[in-house]
Amino acid sequence: MAEVVDPSSFADFSSWRTKHWNLKLRVDFAERVIKGKAALTVESLQDRLCTLILDTKDLKIHKVVANGQETNFSLGEAHSFKGSPLEITLPCELTRGEDIIVEISYETSPKASALQWLAPELTAGKKHPYLFSQCQATHCRSVVPCQDTPSIKQTYYAQVSVPKELVALMSAIHDGELPDPEDSNRKICRFRQSVPIPSYLLALVVGALESRNIGPRTMVWSEKELVDEAAYEFAETESMLQTAEDLVGPYVWGRYDLLVLPPSFPYGGMENPCLTFATPTLLAGDRSLSNVIAHEISHSWTGNLVTNKTWEHFWLNEGHTVYLERLICGRLFSEQFRHFQALGGWKELKDSVETFGATNVLTNLIPSLKEVDTDVAYSSVPYEKGFALLFYLEQLLGGPDVFVGFLKAYLHAFAYKSVVTDDWKKFLYSYFKDKVAILDQVDWEAWMHSPGMPPVKPQYDMTMANACIALSQRWTKATASDLCSFCPKDLKQLSSHQKIEFLALLLQENPLPVSHVIRMQDVYNFNAVKNSEIRARWLRLCIRSKWEDAIPLALKMATEQGRLKFTRPLFRELYNFDKARDETVRTFLRHRPFMHPVSAMLVGKDLKVDPA
Repeated sequence: MAEVVDPSSFADFSSWRTKHWNLKLRVDFAERVIKGKAALTVESLQDRLCTLILDTKDLKIHKVVANGQETNFSLGEAHSFKGSPLEITLPCELTRGEDIIVEISYETSPKASALQWLAPELTAGKKHPYLFSQCQATHCRSVVPCQDTPSIKQTYYAQVSVPKELVALMSAIHDGELPDPEDSNRKICRFRQSVPIPSYLLALVVGALESRNIGPRTMVWSEKELVDEAAYEFAETESMLQTAEDLVGPYVWGRYDLLVLPPSFPYGGMENPCLTFATPTLLAGDRSLSNVIAHEISHSWTGNLVTNKTWEHFWLNEGHTVYLERLICGRLFSEQFRHFQALGGWKELKDSVETFGATNVLTNLIPSLKEVDTDVAYSSVPYEKGFALLFYLEQLLGGPDVFVGFLKAYLHAFAYKSVVTDDWKKFLYSYFKDKVAILDQVDWEAWMHSPGMPPVKPQYDMTMANACIALSQRWTKATASDLCSFCPKDLKQLSSHQKIEFLALLLQENPLPVSHVIRMQDVYNFNAVKNSEIRARWLRLCIRSKWEDAIPLALKMATEQGRLKFTRPLFRELYNFDKARDETVRTFLRHRPFMHPVSAMLVGKDLKVDPA
């Protein structure tokens, strides 16, 4: 098999393997930088090596010491999104199997793409600043010089100096704290991650945080203004963890804590080991959006334990995680609910394919990312096309009980490793060696390497979907004289998930007349709904129907939270509405300085606004 190359990294992981990081970091809120030393234990995988290349992005490198001896280094030319290679000349040649400790003194940039620094007024408490990181996919290099590729896994120990009134947390187990000997106003928090992780799972948060115990291995953390709400919302975490363990084996990470971040966090959740990051848009008040937590829990096996070797194989992380997430929800709620969620995912995939274009290679299950920014490539495709393939295979090979056996065996076989699709496919064929004839009927080329929708649509149980379809059809077919037939009790029997699906179905049709959305507001009062998934779809529907009264509400939702799933589509719909376009661009420019750097970059592209 051809040697695997990671197009998103400068590091040569066929020559060197980082085994451990020892980090000493000082968080400086005044300058908005992290200053520190990273000591990397690196193993030579070949003979006669004397040059080590690491990934960096916007880092200031002060000094490099190898095995106690100061050594020469140079930073290569900056690439537009990959950063700059750090080339270190080692004091002597290494033979295969030999380790060296390389210590790099450096500081981050105030514009580090992995970090968002929030002034006190942008926090819930308004008194203290806040810092959080988001390293996935290729942003760890803006915080630590490293082999920033999911092909490499390392353990880490970190000592982090922070103002003593704040709390620091990491993607690791807390290992105590002590006063900072260099500054009586600061303390040093210590962390240990003993399970090897890829660089993108390094995480750090510093803020005025409080916690509540919600299970034997789980605390929920957030600013005190949200902590009780979060504790209620995520109370089902332990039952989800136990269900996952029943399906795929023991949880190896020790703690499973949750952190609810400020609203600018760009994702629904991030599966940082020992400390899942979650958006406050999950706080619906009725636990209806907790499937995101089932997703992040699932990553403890699919992604964190068995990891895609490069981002071109991201579907191995996300497709399997969505599959396991839906199995958990199926066990906890019902098999009909699992199918209903799967059908909703098919619709999300259709949306992504329409947004990118059905011939865009970024809709391939395995896209080429040569000279492609992973943030620009990000979409629901690896999640939902990946899930659809696994769901289709489940139906071909004998149902969920049979396929869970495969999933558990796959995770056991490749635990603590990084893999590519060929590894997965070979294991699939060996596990189902008595069903090779069935597997050979799969159009692998179309599934893996062709753009657009999959070649086959799996079968879905329609029980929960039928009521949503019937109501959406009533609205799309309604004439002006039919509008009086709609009333609040239309929604009485629908769950939150079914209301989401009802609106998603309407978004796949031609825009409704403005009279229809005005009537819908009169009878259903969607403007008063707190659930973010319902609210975002409702506002998109209103803007598509060119209801001018919805413009300020859509702009408010697009800017008061920064989750890309909501913010980008809302901004795009507003930009496409001629009467809202100028105000939309002005609003974005006003809010851009306070947005997460990745969100600001992507929304700027959508609105055709030059980078800041």
